[in-house]
Amino acid sequence: MNLQLGDVSHIIQLAIAPVFLLTGVGTTLSVLTNRLARIIDRSRVVEELLHGDNAAVPVTPGLEEELQELYERSHLINRAITLSTSCGLFICLVIATLFLGDATSLSLDKPIALLFVAGVFSLIGSFIYFLREIFVATKTLTRQRELGRHKIIARE
Repeated sequence: MNLQLGDVSHIIQLAIAPVFLLTGVGTTLSVLTNRLARIIDRSRVVEELLHGDNAAVPVTPGLEEELQELYERSHLINRAITLSTSCGLFICLVIATLFLGDATSLSLDKPIALLFVAGVFSLIGSFIYFLREIFVATKTLTRQRELGRHKIIARE
């Protein structure tokens, strides 16, 4: 394996596009983990309201439903994080295989294509789970809004 400077720069040029995808995946993972942290924080508050020692605090209606929705959201976000992480792993393997194939003059075009497609499908799956989580969060917000309307009507 005798690499020249021109060969190394060519290999780096080949790896640039997957690196940009990897940057996007990293940003997506940051968003997903932040949402998971907020879900966990809210579920702790709701669990404390439902099962804590605050007997003096009245339990508002809909907390059990909210807790179930938070659990559902956490499972969806966990799946999205798993798939995004898998995508990042596949893209890293694409980059490594690009370097290995070009440096050793091996024909690794099929494994590279397969890894890239696996990464893209993982990213698609991650986005699908993320979208489902957003739908559940929106459903929760709509339900809470309706509960608030019923309280206002009941007071009048």
